[in-house]
Amino acid sequence: MNISGNTILITGGGSGIGLATAKLLDQFENRLILVGRNKQKLQYAVSQLTNAEFFIADVTDPHDVQSLVKHAESEFPDLNILINNAGVAYTYSIQRIEDSFEKATAEINTNYLANVHLTTKLLPLLLKNNESAIINNSSVTALVPALKIPTYSASKAALHSFSQSLRYLLQAQSNVKVFEVLPPLVDTDFSKEIDGPKISPEKVAETILHGMETDTYEIFVGVAAELSKVVRNSPETAIKLLNQLA
Repeated sequence: MNISGNTILITGGGSGIGLATAKLLDQFENRLILVGRNKQKLQYAVSQLTNAEFFIADVTDPHDVQSLVKHAESEFPDLNILINNAGVAYTYSIQRIEDSFEKATAEINTNYLANVHLTTKLLPLLLKNNESAIINNSSVTALVPALKIPTYSASKAALHSFSQSLRYLLQAQSNVKVFEVLPPLVDTDFSKEIDGPKISPEKVAETILHGMETDTYEIFVGVAAELSKVVRNSPETAIKLLNQLA
């Protein structure tokens, strides 16, 4: 698809992968709307871009989502790309922590349900435009669970399944393309408590843009590409490999 001249909404756009992707897209004459909860981060992010603005919203809050959607409909009627990037992860052992349910709930709400909610609410707007896309920032743990972040892995597995369903439904009947990004561990504040080798958010952003340009609907980043091949032949081997890396 065309990576220039779009109007793009990015959740979690104030830092990490979201901001790195925004910086690259900014070079191709796109209009950007960065969404997040932290006003200071969003203000700083927008100051680094040439054609961007921000909207403060918690994507897990239905009232905030409603406000965001109304704002998009009135101010950005040409919105044609949604990047679901906001996420949360907790490192813990289910055997040793009493609030595992609360942590799992937060991960499912942010990493999966919020994506479903915002996507379905913005879909009528995306369907109106000539070439549109939904880009879900998932994880290689959607295919191969990481034992240190077990319920995060499960939330991304749910997002992976949803992305596949959405792709087959929409691309058969509409102009909306559905991409899923599956990176390994990325060096951001998001993952600072998770040990293991990490790639840069800039590398993820570069791979996302290449995937968009080439209509590669499942965008594997770094070692995720090799792990995706291993898991087809031996899921057990893939689990061992990922958890040695992590």
